[in-house]
Amino acid sequence: MGRTIAELVEGQWGDRRPGLLYGERRLSRHDVAAASAARAALLTDLLPRGAEPHVGVLLGNVPEFPLWLGAAACAGAAVVGVNPTRRGAELARDITHTECALLVTERAHLPSLDGLPLGLPRKRILVVDDPAYPALLRPYECSGPPARSGRIRPESRLLLYFTSGSTGAPKAVIVSQGRLADAGASLSGFLGLGPEDVHYLCMPLFHGNAVIAGWAPALAGGGAVALRRTFSASRFLPDVRSYGATYFTYVGRAVQYLLATPERPDDRDHRLRRGFGTEAGAVDAARFAERFGVPLTEGYGSSEGGAAIQRSPGTPPGAVGRAAPGADLAVVDPRTGAERPRAVLDTAGRLLNGDEAIGELVNRGRSRFEGYWRNPEAVAARTRDGWYWTGDLFFRDTEGWFHFAGRADDRLRVDGENLAAAVIENVLARFPAAAAVAVYAVPDPVSGDQVMAALAPREGGRFDPAAFAAFLAAQPDLGTKSAPRFVRVVPRMPVTATNKVRRAALRREGFRCPDPVWWSAPDDGPCGTAYRRFTAADRTALLDRYRAQGRAALLDR
Repeated sequence: MGRTIAELVEGQWGDRRPGLLYGERRLSRHDVAAASAARAALLTDLLPRGAEPHVGVLLGNVPEFPLWLGAAACAGAAVVGVNPTRRGAELARDITHTECALLVTERAHLPSLDGLPLGLPRKRILVVDDPAYPALLRPYECSGPPARSGRIRPESRLLLYFTSGSTGAPKAVIVSQGRLADAGASLSGFLGLGPEDVHYLCMPLFHGNAVIAGWAPALAGGGAVALRRTFSASRFLPDVRSYGATYFTYVGRAVQYLLATPERPDDRDHRLRRGFGTEAGAVDAARFAERFGVPLTEGYGSSEGGAAIQRSPGTPPGAVGRAAPGADLAVVDPRTGAERPRAVLDTAGRLLNGDEAIGELVNRGRSRFEGYWRNPEAVAARTRDGWYWTGDLFFRDTEGWFHFAGRADDRLRVDGENLAAAVIENVLARFPAAAAVAVYAVPDPVSGDQVMAALAPREGGRFDPAAFAAFLAAQPDLGTKSAPRFVRVVPRMPVTATNKVRRAALRREGFRCPDPVWWSAPDDGPCGTAYRRFTAADRTALLDRYRAQGRAALLDR
């Protein structure tokens, strides 16, 4: 690692080309550098002596988010990406665990912070849309380039971005200045991005995808960044056209949502030339390219940087790609570390030897993983025996292509975000009519997972779908992506002799079980707002979708 993000921010000084676009607001790259410098100076003055230089950023995709990323880089501080969908004790834990000495937020998020024990005085909670905020910044506005701290090195901590484990609280991934600068340079080179490109960032900036695959490549390649506060499928093309965007990043179902918009004759009337992300699925990626004229480059990676897979020309349908340069990836038995046999696929691409071919993906070579904040146990588990263990299930075909097969343990990945089953389960357990609840993943028809819950009603009771939906809406600590897609109503919770829930059996049966299933159908509104019986016709139609996407075999694992 040679360069730092601070050097890249400083390098914008004097550059009058476009740097940051948001609605009608336009900042040059020079303006971005100057604004970052002002915030860096403010940050330096506000940090208490001896405190960890950590800045929690609880914002939508507004200009202040990338400006504070730049400020932290120049001040030798680290940004903690705070997920605005978290609530209550979970939100407080994210902020206090990462030892945020400063919190940058906006008025829309103040109600979720009200009453939380954050340990921060009012002067260190900055509200960017408060009338007093510009006055606070004014003394720090300067005419000189950003002054970088002499302590800044490539290994200096810059990001603490959360990722979820199988149980318990999310882990804060450490990302250094050098690793982020290298990632930006590598991706901009790989995708051919340069000064004439406009990077449209509609994925949340508190998530690694937008920063690592969107903001950093723009900084490294000399391009501009255009922001959308929150993702909107209906506003995607209007934004792309108004900003002149040429590149965008995506995660999870964003591509599927875009394809669900009504087709128009002018769908190809734009400057967009490339998209990069994960979990679009081969079928939807092809549909997107055909409809919008934009190829999607799929990859596999994570904020941890422990393993990466790149898609290249010739990647077969259903495969993710091959190992990125410098990685020694293998699919192994998670218990013994022995490499799994290569997968056998039939002519239709169906996996014939899943039991022996599917295993955990590991990196046996050099890893860019830099650890988790204050979590040595999680670091040790991730790097045991000198390998990096991804926690993800894969298989590798006879030609060496890697295929994603799901998430290990009890994790769920919904719309590009990892969720912990135990956290959701603790919320659903409060449903008054439930005697017992278990939460687990079922494969999504396109990519990732969907949340499914098994619910045993109290003695003599029954499942009331309207009451359940109302209950979900009233839970302040239920994440926006955590509502169950399916609810299986069981007479009693299936358990082992030691009273442990038989999760493997529940996952394997999924919605094809003998018990009544209710679901929040995609056509009925946001997940969790309404539930209706899952009928035989629903099941047939849904299974057809799995087959069309080549993911039916995952239901049997």
